[in-house]
Amino acid sequence: MSAATLPKASATTERPSMLEVYRDDGPVAAAIGAAAGRRVPLPPFALVALAALPMLAALVLTGGDAPRGLVAAAVAWAVLVGGVAAGRPLTDRLRWAVPSALRGIEYVGVLWIAAVAGESSRPAAFALLCAVTYHHYDVVYGLRHRGVALPRWVQAAGGGWDGRLILAVVLLLAGALPAGFYAMGAAVAVLFIAETIAEWRHIGRSQRPVYDDEEDEAD
Repeated sequence: MSAATLPKASATTERPSMLEVYRDDGPVAAAIGAAAGRRVPLPPFALVALAALPMLAALVLTGGDAPRGLVAAAVAWAVLVGGVAAGRPLTDRLRWAVPSALRGIEYVGVLWIAAVAGESSRPAAFALLCAVTYHHYDVVYGLRHRGVALPRWVQAAGGGWDGRLILAVVLLLAGALPAGFYAMGAAVAVLFIAETIAEWRHIGRSQRPVYDDEEDEAD
């Protein structure tokens, strides 16, 4: 089986590449990509790097003292431009770096939001990120060893990197941290761990892995 396509168990009409699955786009990014991706003739990695720049610049210049409006604007830009990248084909030489760059945007964004909210929010941010990193780990190894991608409704319910960042900003602006991050972390953990358990129950112990150790074909 080619590493560039999903196994048959993923019920999709047009099967995305492995790297597109690893992107972990939510409904917001997917909608932006569908609407604007074809109109912006830049490779996905360039768009993701452009998406991250304002957040990184604001983080370096202001750190945890950033105005909440600035945080919201930086995250909105990241979601908008990162969402445009979701509509671009992953065919250039730096396509392998796109999922990792999006992980960086999400993780750094959550930690920055926690720093702005106050010291009490930092443990909650790490609790949330523990659940999110489990999800990202399972996306990769679910394809390798169970032969399936997440059902679309589970992916949508998890929000994607974009939805989780948007919700994190909403919680910041609403003054609902750190409790909001603990609730998010618990919800993400229950959703994705339950899906993992349900999927493994349908897999026989004797089934061989369906995907090898290479992340994607180099072409």
